[in-house]
Amino acid sequence: MPEEGVKVAVRVRPFNQREKDRKAQLMIKMSGQMTTISNPEAPNEEPKKFSFDYSYWSHDGMVESAEGLFEPTPGSNYASQRKVFEDLGQGVLDNAFEGYNCSLFAYGQTGSGKSYSMVGYGANRGIVPITCDELFKTMSTNTDTNKRFEVTFSMLEIYNEQVRDLLSRENPKGGLQVRQNPKLGLFYVENLKKVPVGSYVEIEKRMDQGTANRTVASTNMNATSSRAHTVVSITFDQIIKSDSGSETKKSSVMNLVDLAGSERADSTGATGDRLKEGANINKSLSALGNVISALADLSTGSKKKIVVPYRDSVLTKLLQNALGGNSKTIMIAALSPADINYDETLSTLRYADRAKKIKNKAVINENPMDKLIRELKEENDRLKKAMESGGMIEGSAGMSPEELERMKKEMEEEIRAQLMANQAMLSENDSKEDWDAKLRAAQSETDELKGVGSQDKRRSKDPYLINLNEDPMLSGVICHFLDADKTTVGRKDAQPLPNVCLSGLSIQKLHAILTNKNGNIEISPAPGSASKTKVNGLPLTDTKVLSHKDRILFGSNHMYVLMNPKRTDTADKSLPNIIDWDFAQKEIAEIKGFATHSLGLTKDQMIAQEQVLEMLPMVSEVNAVSEELDKRKSFEVVLISAAAQEGVDVSSNNGTRVMVKMTNLLNGNTWLWQRGKFLNRRYLIQDLYQRFLDGDDLSKLSKEDDPFWEPPEEVLIGTANVFLQSLSYALDFDDQLMITDYKGQEEGTLTVTVAPCDDKGRPLDEEFFVEDPSELLGKPFYYKVLVREAEINKSRFSRGIRVQFTLPFVNKKEPEVVQTPVIKNTLSPAFNFSKVLTISKVQKKHLEFFDNGCLTFYVYGVQEDTLPEPSLSKLTTKELRQRNNMKENADTSVRRKTLFGNDVASDQSHLKAEVVLLQRKHDRLVQKERRIQEICKEWEKKQESERQFDPFYRAVSAAAFSTGTRLKTRVQMLNQMLRLQRAVQLKDDNSNPPQLNSPVVPPILRTGAAPSGISRQKTMDPSIEQNNVNNNKNVHKNDDDTVSLFVFGEEESELATEADKNAGVVPYHKVAKHHYADLPLHSGKSYLSNNKPTGGGGMKRPTSAGGNRGDGSKACVIQ
Repeated sequence: MPEEGVKVAVRVRPFNQREKDRKAQLMIKMSGQMTTISNPEAPNEEPKKFSFDYSYWSHDGMVESAEGLFEPTPGSNYASQRKVFEDLGQGVLDNAFEGYNCSLFAYGQTGSGKSYSMVGYGANRGIVPITCDELFKTMSTNTDTNKRFEVTFSMLEIYNEQVRDLLSRENPKGGLQVRQNPKLGLFYVENLKKVPVGSYVEIEKRMDQGTANRTVASTNMNATSSRAHTVVSITFDQIIKSDSGSETKKSSVMNLVDLAGSERADSTGATGDRLKEGANINKSLSALGNVISALADLSTGSKKKIVVPYRDSVLTKLLQNALGGNSKTIMIAALSPADINYDETLSTLRYADRAKKIKNKAVINENPMDKLIRELKEENDRLKKAMESGGMIEGSAGMSPEELERMKKEMEEEIRAQLMANQAMLSENDSKEDWDAKLRAAQSETDELKGVGSQDKRRSKDPYLINLNEDPMLSGVICHFLDADKTTVGRKDAQPLPNVCLSGLSIQKLHAILTNKNGNIEISPAPGSASKTKVNGLPLTDTKVLSHKDRILFGSNHMYVLMNPKRTDTADKSLPNIIDWDFAQKEIAEIKGFATHSLGLTKDQMIAQEQVLEMLPMVSEVNAVSEELDKRKSFEVVLISAAAQEGVDVSSNNGTRVMVKMTNLLNGNTWLWQRGKFLNRRYLIQDLYQRFLDGDDLSKLSKEDDPFWEPPEEVLIGTANVFLQSLSYALDFDDQLMITDYKGQEEGTLTVTVAPCDDKGRPLDEEFFVEDPSELLGKPFYYKVLVREAEINKSRFSRGIRVQFTLPFVNKKEPEVVQTPVIKNTLSPAFNFSKVLTISKVQKKHLEFFDNGCLTFYVYGVQEDTLPEPSLSKLTTKELRQRNNMKENADTSVRRKTLFGNDVASDQSHLKAEVVLLQRKHDRLVQKERRIQEICKEWEKKQESERQFDPFYRAVSAAAFSTGTRLKTRVQMLNQMLRLQRAVQLKDDNSNPPQLNSPVVPPILRTGAAPSGISRQKTMDPSIEQNNVNNNKNVHKNDDDTVSLFVFGEEESELATEADKNAGVVPYHKVAKHHYADLPLHSGKSYLSNNKPTGGGGMKRPTSAGGNRGDGSKACVIQ
């Protein structure tokens, strides 16, 4: 038969409630066979386009009928369940009747709608049940007496590379074996139960049985159902009798596969885990992707030799026929419509696009039954003789007797398995009488099964517990009625046997007792059991009366809702109509202090919130395993803000990261695991616990193979932030900063200086100050970061402490990471470590960084494996966790444990850095206000006839709107000017008249820095200028004679021009009215007059030249 490509369909679901709550944006569009996806982060980017055999729009455009069916509204392109079946399922059915093998598998991330398309929900049945129903409807129309039908049903689950039969209560340790038929080359599951069925009702009951067994197993084993593959196989045989009496069998195997969630674990942080190679969490899907890629390459005619890796996983072994083999195959890819799932949805589309290139060669499976039976019997005889002779072992030369014996056993096992497989195939070719007998026996067994529908009448009158599961398909499957006066809950090894038997983590032999008093249900913990039970998220400590719709958590995994049909009025009126898993988990999260509302949250915050809700039950489960295996480790979900994340700019918009903190309860060592690493470890911990339940001796497990063990590593004690706003004004910052951990709790202090300097790292003149940051543009700039010392609170960090920070804008492609040396054996390390940062040319981005950015200092502590206190070694993990929780509650009684990072400390640091700048601005505003007051007083003193409003208005406006920064001055008083005048007179020696024609020289003003935009000109004699400079030096060193002031008003521009013309010299009387001796002055230097660092972040007292305190501006110099 010619090659035929795999048919691929994609289907997009409606928004779920979480997505509606956060007002998710739709990113999928469909038109005919075309599907497009838009990147929400790049709205201007061209949408990506994909073409498939079918593109099903099931997002909106539907209405619910009276029967509960979703049907398209007039004019909409909504694809209903029936429409999907007619396109896909009907093809499977038609091919089955023709004798072709058929496979249909659903792919997509968890929650994308795979199970809805495959199985359906309520009245909206999926492809699997409709196909089974239509199969028997078509069979019932057969009128050919020479044709009969045989249908067998099987259902299995693949989890952690183990196969479990969902139609059997008991499965062997390690799961069922997958073996290869040497004759056909195909893989099959040994001892898988295949049940003869005679109607759709029987299949429906068997599917309910499989779902119930899957639910119980996933709860008891703590298995995540979204990580399991479910395979439903229906073998459909048509036996046709010829006129000669011989029979021919036309056989078809229909595999309907619901694949595990396709989330990419590697993208969530598992890549750094030392035990990653040991996890099978995504092995099957990864292997399936490799198989599809190899088959796609083969179909394109690639010349290179390609080996299709079917053997890499159990799933690909069983799907070998479906992919690239003797099968007609259909793939349906389920898409999430929400923008938050863009990456995963795009990955699904690309996966589906790859799969459509695969070519299969399907053939009709039609063989004479006599020939089949004869060949099977002949092969059985040959195998029996081989077993009796011990088998032939080729290449056995040089092998030891032990190796020969081992190989002989392996060969015998293979031969025995092949004999059993052949015998099973012989039984499948039984006569009609034999088949009818098997069918009657199976129907008798099926009739004993209690389907969900059979309990409906009882549920309307008796109180009962109904299970909740993270997989909606597994919720509402297990029901325990509470009509008896007393119902006990416990393990099946308890004596007497409890009414409700549970197993798994934290379930005690006698766990809880429920009593029914005239329809009122009460629950109480079993006496002396110390059992863990929660009611509506709160621990159960005493007898409690239960209300309708109350949520009960037994142990770590068994979540139930109480339904009391005769007491519905007792339910909380605020509860939703349907209680689901998400609601119950949100309730637990809120009680633990996590916010669960979505109003006003950013996209990153919503993602963090969903991860918290996802990980809380997992952490609870891992803690329960730790207690049961006595691993002395405790786990908790923590939120790490951007400020507390290494390598993340605190001023950036990076969201909060959800991580898991593991604590060694014996010595206090801690580790922070990213989500991906925790999911990987949790998967390994589940596997370890299953081995424990299977009776394996875990005492021989090496610590390197133990998922609870981690080697000691540096731990982030906390962070401290220095905001750099002061650098915009060329001011230094020196302060003792608080070190805060991810909870915002103080872990110590760090003393840091950040100061402008020259290219050699030497400090600038203490009076150097830039009024306008734009003055720095285009100029080189240097500043020094000095890490002085630290004080750490917790003694366990005395083994070693270091500080790390990142310097931005270095002349490299990547920011430079700077580390101090590790200081050991002290909690008060003196680092005295400095680093000079060079900016060759200040640009606007640098000023923006100074204004809004900060330097984050990460303080790390060295951890070592130390011996615990003898008293702690005697305690169990459960006792240690209780002790640790009590201690933490005492330490943080006034704080939420989940506080987002060190926001408070960051704000304090930011405020300190701004103090000096605000004080500078305050000084200027006070002087401006004083000047405006003086103008008003001058106006009041004028006669009524002299009061002219326009000049008054101009004077007030000029004072109000002038910057005061065009003329930055130091006033030199009369005695210095007299010396200068005498020097001028001596120099001229009567040849030139004096510059200032007055017998008494008035004070003049010398500008201390060139006005902005005005260049300094040397208009005086160089010797006089030098003399003036020397006098200035003397003034700074010995004389108490300088002031700093600003000029506000109309005179600002005029005085600046005059200063420019006269080398910065202006008469004092022109600026006297701007000099207020009673106003205190401040500088940017972060030292008090006694040179001790200020805790206020930058204020200082002015001191006189002699070191005395000066409270005013008259005759004083800023030190």
